[in-house]
Order: sequence, then structure tokens, then C-alpha cells
Amino acid sequence: MKLATVLLAGVPRVGAVESETIRLLPEAAGDMVTLIGKGHAAIVALLSEPSVVAMPLAGVTLAAPIQRFTRDVLCTGWNYWAHFEESKGKREGQDVDKPNAPTFFTKAPNTVIGPNDDIGLDPHISAKWDYEAEVAIVIGKRCRSVSQAKALDHVFGYFLANDVSQRDLQRRHGGQWLKGKSIDKTMPMGPWIVTPDELDVPEIRLQLTLNGEEMQNALVKQMAFPIAELIAELSFGMTLEVGDVIITGTPQGIGNAREPAVFLKPGDEMVISATGLGELRNRVVAADLHGSTDITSMSQPAA
Repeated sequence: MKLATVLLAGVPRVGAVESETIRLLPEAAGDMVTLIGKGHAAIVALLSEPSVVAMPLAGVTLAAPIQRFTRDVLCTGWNYWAHFEESKGKREGQDVDKPNAPTFFTKAPNTVIGPNDDIGLDPHISAKWDYEAEVAIVIGKRCRSVSQAKALDHVFGYFLANDVSQRDLQRRHGGQWLKGKSIDKTMPMGPWIVTPDELDVPEIRLQLTLNGEEMQNALVKQMAFPIAELIAELSFGMTLEVGDVIITGTPQGIGNAREPAVFLKPGDEMVISATGLGELRNRVVAADLHGSTDITSMSQPAA
């Protein structure tokens, strides 16, 4: 099952994607998080009701599948060893030893945009805008201190994310990543949530192209810490709620690690695709994101 949130006359609706068609549930069925909480079987039953309306997928606008967040997006760093290695000596004094457990951080929900939305870029905010293709999961059942053996039972489904990052902001704020990962409207998600029964997750191939050139390409089974381990570690003494989003790390090929470095600029187009998960397609556009701030531009040295 593939579930999408779409905008129909500006109103978010949830539906099941079937080839070039989407079968829309009535508004009364609730948003995506509400439906996930009902469970797979209940959603299947709802889709069999006569109130479900089918229409061409081309006739709706795809939005981020999750629209309602009760916490920050949960994120994983350095989860492909080749990515960890490629950035050695390029972290501007923030190098660390190879971790023995997953590295976690969060980013603000206001970063989230739809799978085809433009990404605004403001050089005042950052001079080093970078891409990160990732597989994301959404939690389907509340859990705390779950074992690795049972962790995947708590995953409702999988989708794609682009953890667009501002590398200079990552370095600016004491070595933590929240600020350099949390600029508004910079993380595309989607295009839909795919349930595990449709996927061979370890064999998912994740790819990103920039202006048609391949920049990232890896299999999920190359993760340093598999998804079940990520969930077990995150839930260790910490409750994960229905609808929580976890992005699982990016593979090698980021712009900051290249020689010379490749940073995003207005006019660029990124396409992220993965086996069975569809694609994100996003243009980078010039935007004024800094408004009336008195914070010094990141594009020039501080006074």
C-alpha cells in the first residue's frame, strides 16, 4: 500500500496511490497520523467504503505525507561508513572517532515541504547549502525500549527525504547540528509512504542526481547501523510515538566532501529516487529568508 497526502482545492486529503490513480478517503477519516494510528487493516477497510473517490494522480498536488508533528524530526548522522570517511578532515575542527553507536540529532518540523516543492536558498543564511538523500520511516505503533528483534514491527512505512543542510551553520553553533539542519522549508519528503509488505528494504537502492549528474548511490544494506538497531537505540528509555518520523542517514557523495566542494545554487535541480519509493524532484530558487535580522551574513566574515 502506498499512502499519500495531497492537496485538493488547497485542502489536505489522504489517499491510496494505485498506478496513475489515487483513491481519496473522506476528510472525516482524518489525517495521515490519525490513519497510521488506526493500523493497516483498518485503512484497508476504509478504502473499501463507497465514500472513497478515485481520481487521476495528475489532478492533485502531492504534499509531504506527514503534515502533523508532535516532536522534531528524528535524524541519524554518519550511518554509512563511506560517508563518515569521506568527510574526515573536512569537518572544520569537529572530527570525531568512528562511533560505536548511532549518532542522533533532530531538525525542526517547519523544514518539511512536499516532494516537488521548490527549496529557497539565501546566501545570507548560509554560503554552504548541501544535499543529503535519505530513506525515512514513520512509526506506526508506540514503543519504548523495544528490542531489535521486534523493532521493525513498529514501522508503518518508508519514504524519501532530502536532509538539505547548511554546513557553515553546522560548524557555527558549538558542534551541534540543530541549527544547520533546521532552516524553514528546506526538507522535501515523500512522495508517499510505502508499507513494508511492498519492499525488500535491505535491497533498496538510494540515489541522488544534481542537474542530471549522479552524486549519491548506495544500498540500504550498506548502513552502518541497520534500521532495527536505530529504532532499538532511539527507543532505549525514550518513547517513540505514532507518526514520529526518523530519517536514517545519507550515503557518500555529499557536496561538502567533494574536491572541489559542490554547494547548491539557484537553478539547480535535485532528484532523489529509491527502489519502490518513487522520487523527490526539487528546484533550488533564490529567496530572501533572512528578513530584518541583524545576524551577520554567513557569506562574509564576521566583523
